[in-house]
Amino acid sequence: MYLPHKVAASTMRLDAPLQAGEVALVGAGPGNVGLLTLAAASLIENCDAVVYDALVSTAIMDRVDAQAERIFAGKRGGMPSASQQDICDTLVALAQQGKRVVRLKGGDPFVFGRGGEEIRVLAAENIMFRVIPGITSGIAAPAMAGIPITDRTINASLAFLTGHEAAGKSRMDWQALVKAFPVLVVYMGTRNLSMIASSLADAGLAMDTAIAVLHAVGLPEEQQDYGTLMDAINGTLLGKSPSIIIIGDVVHARRDWLGMQVKNKGLIKAL
Repeated sequence: MYLPHKVAASTMRLDAPLQAGEVALVGAGPGNVGLLTLAAASLIENCDAVVYDALVSTAIMDRVDAQAERIFAGKRGGMPSASQQDICDTLVALAQQGKRVVRLKGGDPFVFGRGGEEIRVLAAENIMFRVIPGITSGIAAPAMAGIPITDRTINASLAFLTGHEAAGKSRMDWQALVKAFPVLVVYMGTRNLSMIASSLADAGLAMDTAIAVLHAVGLPEEQQDYGTLMDAINGTLLGKSPSIIIIGDVVHARRDWLGMQVKNKGLIKAL
């Protein structure tokens, strides 16, 4: 185990200007520009290069320093994309050129975002770095859809899963998940939704368990689809990729906040 000796001090202000040759792994949140952290907004507005993912919204990219070099490093299932090694090599090269670099990642860098792999490479190359956490979509999307992923009347625990693990040699212990967690939050699972649902059903999850498939919540292209485990198995619940999938009775606790807001605005206007 190595301990990098040339890293940004943990007590520094997260929004302090980047130094030459420093890399910031920045979480862009779920896409809505209003959910950027103050540190994230500050750093993307004052940097020399941004290496960004496919899930970073146009509204957020519009806030990037106009003079900054922009390097797309998005990954989309089934489509040609940069390898993780290519991305790491790019970050190292930019930093070694003395540039102030932002690695801009959708959600949070360390929640299924491969941020750990990237900082290990940076540390091994003795490159300064800092991490700016972002609001992860597994929390933000259901919240904005009116779904409380924890409700004291329903669950005292929940699990975050990656849908990529549904096929092939999966590390998932489906029976243990069904037994231990009343609520499951699945990232990147839309393409494998039927397979995930079948695995959960085989593990004992009830066929009428509620499911929400949430795409781009808080953005103009938002789409929300609702159904049950059975609907997911038989293909009548599909959703749009990429989505966050919520499985569990908390979906029944959903409140149509958007509808309430529209109604409240109407009342205010009438008054």
